[in-house]
Amino acid sequence: MEEWGVPHGFPVFLLHGTPGSRLGPVPRPMVLYQHGIRLITFDRPGYGRSDRMTGRVVADVAADVRLLADLLNLEDFSVLGRSGGGPHALACAALLPGRATRVAALVGLAPAEAEGLDWFEGMAPSNTREYLAVRGQGRLASARLHSIADRIRANPAQYVASLYTELTQSDRCVVLQAGMRRMLLETFREAFRTSADGWIDDLLALCAPWGFELGDIVAPTMLWHGANDTFSPAGHSRWLAGRIPNSTIVVQSGSAHFGAYTVLPDVLAWLSRPAARPSERL
Repeated sequence: MEEWGVPHGFPVFLLHGTPGSRLGPVPRPMVLYQHGIRLITFDRPGYGRSDRMTGRVVADVAADVRLLADLLNLEDFSVLGRSGGGPHALACAALLPGRATRVAALVGLAPAEAEGLDWFEGMAPSNTREYLAVRGQGRLASARLHSIADRIRANPAQYVASLYTELTQSDRCVVLQAGMRRMLLETFREAFRTSADGWIDDLLALCAPWGFELGDIVAPTMLWHGANDTFSPAGHSRWLAGRIPNSTIVVQSGSAHFGAYTVLPDVLAWLSRPAARPSERL
């Protein structure tokens, strides 16, 4: 676990992407201090310094957040999930009512069985391959993913560079920033500190039933997506918005997957407000 920002500020759990780790990317310290945010991050099982939890489902993250909140004496808090962390944030919203007071899922995914959604429409070839492999081969895909993780661990800079071919122009502008590039290298290196287990189990969990009902979410929920996202297309958030009663959605034109980092100041300001109507916009 890591803490960032104001030690006694408003607590926000940040759930990392897939793959990812507790090390980031996180907002600049100035942003956290401006909004009085105490940001709490941790590795999901199998990533970084966290032991593997074989067979975990998305819903299992709620128990981890509850445990950490109890250890830190936090009665209530907000939850922010990015990319693969988005469904995990929604799990907290559904399973920790009264404690998770506001939730934001940025560039998140819809369930694999989402009725009426073409799940792969607009998705980049690399992500499509990984999800199709897991759906079709399950754990048989693990050997290939372990090999990829070994290469990323040995040379995370090469992995970040390999992403450029699939990035939109707006995403390239974000990733080419020195600070963002440094955080990406650090988080990928830490994600695969020991193995690819966290990545494999994330993909398996995201492609299986999540273990909770979206209709059970009562906390104000913000869904944000870049309109040009090719890693997790914006149609996923639109689908979720139609099924989460207390939600509002922002689809930002001219932005894509990594645009989620540029809107963090506004999202954190929204997360730190007292619970109110879901129609409030960023």
